[in-house]
Amino acid sequence: MSAIGNSAASRDKAFVLHPYTNLHAHETQGPLIIERGEGVRVYDDANNAYIEGMASLWCVSLGWGEERLVQAAANQMRKLSSYHIFGHKSHEPGIDLAEKLIGLAPVPMSKVFFANSGSEANDTAVKLIWYYNNALGRPDKKKILARVRGYHGVTVATASLTGLPNNHRDFDLPIARISHADCPHHYRNAKPGESEEEFATRLAEQLEAQILAEGPDTVAAMFCEPIMGAGGVVVPPATYYEKIQAVLKKYDVLLVADEVICGFGRTGNFWGSQTMGMQPDILTCAKQLSSGYLPISAVMVSDAIYRACVDESKKIGTFGHGYTYSAHPVAAAVALETLAIYQERDMIGHVRDVAPLFQRRLRALADHPLVGEARGVGLIGAIELVADKTTKATFEPVGRAGAVVNGLAQEHGLIVRAMGDSIALCPPLVISEEDINQVFDRLTKALDAAIPVLRG
Repeated sequence: MSAIGNSAASRDKAFVLHPYTNLHAHETQGPLIIERGEGVRVYDDANNAYIEGMASLWCVSLGWGEERLVQAAANQMRKLSSYHIFGHKSHEPGIDLAEKLIGLAPVPMSKVFFANSGSEANDTAVKLIWYYNNALGRPDKKKILARVRGYHGVTVATASLTGLPNNHRDFDLPIARISHADCPHHYRNAKPGESEEEFATRLAEQLEAQILAEGPDTVAAMFCEPIMGAGGVVVPPATYYEKIQAVLKKYDVLLVADEVICGFGRTGNFWGSQTMGMQPDILTCAKQLSSGYLPISAVMVSDAIYRACVDESKKIGTFGHGYTYSAHPVAAAVALETLAIYQERDMIGHVRDVAPLFQRRLRALADHPLVGEARGVGLIGAIELVADKTTKATFEPVGRAGAVVNGLAQEHGLIVRAMGDSIALCPPLVISEEDINQVFDRLTKALDAAIPVLRG
């Protein structure tokens, strides 16, 4: 141990393999060690405070130190610390949570399957889609569409759905039967002079052409985040979902709403599907389901999908899918308490109250010399950094500008997330107007400090 050192940072470099990290740079740079959290702030091991502008990873909706969630976990730990729901067994926290979610669903849903992360939820959705079509005697209807810059997870199947190159490179992905439709980002992908509605029409036409080229009898489903998260907080253009859903319905293609980031009030409605006008056949959710306090996710399915699964499991003798920790009673109890707090404190109302300030401050950054676009809905948004506002040219190499602003924001006591050259913001839902102003004051200082670095 003496050769490694006793500090947390040195031991981290010695023993921890970090996700989404430049591992080579980490050997020199090391970690920021976060020791505690309170409200919308976290504190490092030198007691420096940071406003957590990303709610950790899009998830700590109620902020840090919510005692009711701590007590819900402790009480359930004492009563039934762990159990499963395999083989006709169950427990009340899992039952109660499933019932609650069905009651909250944005469209009629039949059953809830529980997993532990957004990746597992979306991976489960892929398997259910294939199982469903086999049950219906359609063995060729298995291809799944996602979108360029979409994000759906990092398992073999969900990383294939994810439309980001670095999630594919040298992992030998994507796998077969998964392909990607065009990204609905008007700022980057619209033609000169093309309105949002015209852009949406063109995207729907391109989607239809893609389905026809693949063969409608082979295309099973399309995965869509209501608002793209890790791909840069891309808000689809007006009329987009109306038009693409007409195409999907025409060719009997299921719609999966990936609500892992958008669900539970983030967009100003309980579901992003409600904000964006989506009518999904399958809905996946995670993150804010438990305010990120414990790992839990859920998949909601329509009755048609459930009935097909019943028939197929009767034929086979079992429904051969599940996770050890599906509906873990402690995680389920914390999720139930989280949902109760949302309702009792009218978190949707709070988001609607403070979101106008958040969006106003966000969009004002579009005037900054480094910002090409500011975009968002509710309490989620991003700015896109550009070297030239007129031509939309990026800084070279791509990603450097984002990294610079991300680092400077941290120096100014604000944690954001750089996704290439887009800087994302997704604060806890409980954030106050005073702290929203501090978020944008600190981000503005970071942008100003980045000008000589990027243009010097």
